[in-house]
Amino acid sequence: MKLSKLSALCFAATTMFAASSAMAWESEDGAHSTSASVAFSSEYIWRGVSQTDGDPAISGSLDYSHSSGFYAGAWGSNVDYGDDASAEFDVYLGYGGEFGDTGIGYDVGFLRYMFPGEDYNFNEVYGSLSYSIFSAGIAYSNDTLGSDEDGYYYYVDASYDLPMGLNLYGGYGVYDADEATFTDGVDDYGHYWIGVSKDVAGFTLDLSYQDADSDAEDWAGDLAEETFLFSVSRSF
Repeated sequence: MKLSKLSALCFAATTMFAASSAMAWESEDGAHSTSASVAFSSEYIWRGVSQTDGDPAISGSLDYSHSSGFYAGAWGSNVDYGDDASAEFDVYLGYGGEFGDTGIGYDVGFLRYMFPGEDYNFNEVYGSLSYSIFSAGIAYSNDTLGSDEDGYYYYVDASYDLPMGLNLYGGYGVYDADEATFTDGVDDYGHYWIGVSKDVAGFTLDLSYQDADSDAEDWAGDLAEETFLFSVSRSF
């Protein structure tokens, strides 16, 4: 990466830390709250495919939640597709909770992906269930990756607390869409991840190994190759 680009990313991270530090808030009755987060990552990988062409990424989020289970928020990151899209902005809203005292959690919502400069914008609806250390979810779009084609994403994952404040996690996902979406005869691909994270002095350090199958490489080439992903993030 060129030094000028890295300097710009570091400046953006500093600015986001400063702006986010005042975002945490909770109403007196505890019904309403806001929060923010910022992260610096060695790369932005989404569903097994790099969105920054192997370069680092700065991302941040602003969130609102209600004690009823309703939430809404926005998230953004730099991207690099070799075209006029240099950023991704997502907005979402949803509802989450637990089925009585069963210990089974649920989360349903709507998410819109936006890419200023290019016509890749699309919507997804999603839902997930969780129990103990396990969770599973599905997302659906009728305009996957802005292709006007149906697409589904399925995943299962797990997270387990280790000694010394470490958290071990991993999962597997499948992206299934019409061939016109992925091209090169690919209509679905799988990917997996395994990683460990730890909270240190208010920051979360995260290191994971990410890889996708040969179908993903047929479609996305080097962007779907195996890689180690490191990030440092902070919530406010």
